[in-house]
Parts: sequence; structure tokens; C-alpha cells
Amino acid sequence: MMRLATIMLLMSPLAVMAEDFPARYAVSGVSSDNVLNIRAAPGAGSARIGELGPDTTDIEVLGLSENGRWGRIGMPEGNGWVAMRYLARQDQPEGTVIPRPLSCRGTEPFWRIGLLSRGDIYERLGENPVDLDLVAERPGDNGYEADLSAPDGTGFSLVVARGTCLDGMSDREFGWTGTLRIGGQGQDETLQGCCTLDHRQGE
Repeated sequence: MMRLATIMLLMSPLAVMAEDFPARYAVSGVSSDNVLNIRAAPGAGSARIGELGPDTTDIEVLGLSENGRWGRIGMPEGNGWVAMRYLARQDQPEGTVIPRPLSCRGTEPFWRIGLLSRGDIYERLGENPVDLDLVAERPGDNGYEADLSAPDGTGFSLVVARGTCLDGMSDREFGWTGTLRIGGQGQDETLQGCCTLDHRQGE
């Protein structure tokens, strides 16, 4: 009887709360002619504030509701909630450390670094985008670390860690903090920002 109770606990939504968040999920169990609603609060009766298509992947779930049935996600100007029964955890591709796509951005100055499936890039307001080459990636202290280089030899060191982060421009709460160190070619700079695992429609 005790063993049965243990199995039932592991199968319950509350058991998912032991997982590390943020984490990547994909829409699952939604028909091709339907959508997954994004709610303002964790409940089916809450206001609908957006939607995810049935083929949406790389959805960043920041955390769960108290009952484990709803996941909190990021939106362009805030956060919303989706039913976890329509989401499936995405596995990390074999041989990789950092989940992609992952992007970090900050203000003063406005900057963004993207570790994307199609390649890595650094952008800064008023300057041309710079393509980057990944030199090394590794697990970090509660997150990830990456070393990258630009064609001119400038080095980029990115540290991404789990933790609540606000960008100061929107009402959105992010699940990662980002520290970007730039060195070489006369540069020596440290930038702070917020990071996210972007979601996108299936390709």
C-alpha cells in the first residue's frame, strides 16, 4: 500500500515541482486546428491574454502554480500561465550544454547576445551585429557559461544563472540573470542583463 501511494505521488503534478526551473517545454496534445490559451492567472476561468500554436516549441516555464497544474511563462510585455497538461518537457540535444535558443539583453547600453540554432550573435544599439564563434560551453553555478569570440579577436564570456530578473523596461519577469564580459581589441567591459529561452513556432 505504501509503494502504491509513492507511485501515485510521483505521477501527480506536484511531483514536477522538484524539477529545476526555468525549463523548456513544447505544446503537446493540442489539435492542429486549436491553440493553447495563455491566462492572466493560474486557472481556466482567468482572462485569456494570449495563445500558443499547437506546434510551438522552446517554451520557457519559469515555475509552477501551487497545485503544479499551471506553468508561468514569459510574454513580450509580461507573464502568463498555461496548463501544464498540454506541455511536454523538451530534452537537451545530446552533446550540448546550453539550451538553444537562449538570448540575453540589457540596457545602458542597449545590448543583446543570442545563442541561437542558426548561429551566435552580439548586437549593440548603434553598431553593426557581430557574428560569434562558440569556443567553449559548460555548466555554471546554477546555470551555464560560454566563451565566444568575434572575427576581430574580441572575446566574450557569458555567465547565465537561474534567478529572478527584471529588465527595467517591461512588466515581464525573467528567470535568468546574465553577465557578459567583453575583452580584447581595446575593450574591457562587463554588462548585466536578463536572459530567456525564447519560444517559437515549429519549423
